[in-house]
Amino acid sequence: MTGEPITIRPLLVEELGAYKALRDTILAEHPSAFTSDAAESVGRAADSYRDRLGLDRPRGGHFTLGAWDGDTLVGAISCERENRIKVRHVGHLIGMMVRSDAQGRGVGRALLNECIAAARRAGGLEMLTLTVTAGNAPAIALYESVGFERYGSLPRAIRVGDTYYTKDQMVLVL
Repeated sequence: MTGEPITIRPLLVEELGAYKALRDTILAEHPSAFTSDAAESVGRAADSYRDRLGLDRPRGGHFTLGAWDGDTLVGAISCERENRIKVRHVGHLIGMMVRSDAQGRGVGRALLNECIAAARRAGGLEMLTLTVTAGNAPAIALYESVGFERYGSLPRAIRVGDTYYTKDQMVLVL
């Protein structure tokens, strides 16, 4: 890590390789934190994540932000906006990830704050949702600190081997 200030900005198409590498690492290191599986994702092409950039969404609210330490992608978060008219006012935060060697530097908070700000700039987006593995106290505390509230939980939402994990569901009204 360079120790330089972290830069948060939307990912570019040519950076999808770095995004995939980060994602593959994080999924392998934290299998209970994500609904995606590392073994399934590793064979996926970097370009298959292009839709997360929202290039085909002129209304906005569909994007992936990267946290950069110099030339190194150390974190990312995506917002996926519903396209159907009745739920177009809802965005879903997915894939919040920060490399372990970048944790404790405010990267997650910076990503989350910029994600919320970008969602507020998107016309007609009124709320954000996310899921977080129950018991992940640091993540839950971060989400609550910016205004997310738990509105439910889904027991046995994911299974890793023979172990089931509950996912808490959270919402932030913009």
